[in-house]
Amino acid sequence: MYSQASISSHHRGSRSAPTEETLSGLTCAICGLDYRTAPDAEAVLVSRGAEGSTVACQGVCARMASGSATGLDETPPPLAERVRRYETAVARKQGEQAQDEQPGSDA
Repeated sequence: MYSQASISSHHRGSRSAPTEETLSGLTCAICGLDYRTAPDAEAVLVSRGAEGSTVACQGVCARMASGSATGLDETPPPLAERVRRYETAVARKQGEQAQDEQPGSDA
């Protein structure tokens, strides 16, 4: 079994900033499993923030992300809802970028 210090230092030292998909709960926060391609994978909620709900695979990934193999005592939003929120956010960002690139914009 890994010590908490070992897990924490490994997680901080070897992982880059979370992707939009991770912050939207579409990929595991630890192993990167994409739940859109593996919808039967058991995902548990490991954190909730302004960016969205972060999920991880139940077991080792959840323990590494939250300290508990079962994550938080909350059920993550359904995959379809997480996908919808992600696609809405991506479309909004693309619209903002397109508007910023137009001649005569205030950017």
